[in-house]
Amino acid sequence: MKESKLIEMQNKVKALTNVVQQMINEMTHLRELSIGTLETIKLMPDYKDAIDALKKQMEKNINEKKKADQNGTIEQDTK
Repeated sequence: MKESKLIEMQNKVKALTNVVQQMINEMTHLRELSIGTLETIKLMPDYKDAIDALKKQMEKNINEKKKADQNGTIEQDTK
């Protein structure tokens, strides 16, 4: 290979390395942000009640999906 082609490939690899490193940094930041947000929400009043309500809603959705699978139809929630 020509030296210019090797230099071009090396530059592309460096650029890709920089992009991947930036993605890793952003993912780390988002992880820390989401953990901080979750911990903040856990300190709010009525957190336990909200979690219980979400669990009930998920159970309802699972049961509706099972019924739809058995009937061969899917009902949309338009609320």
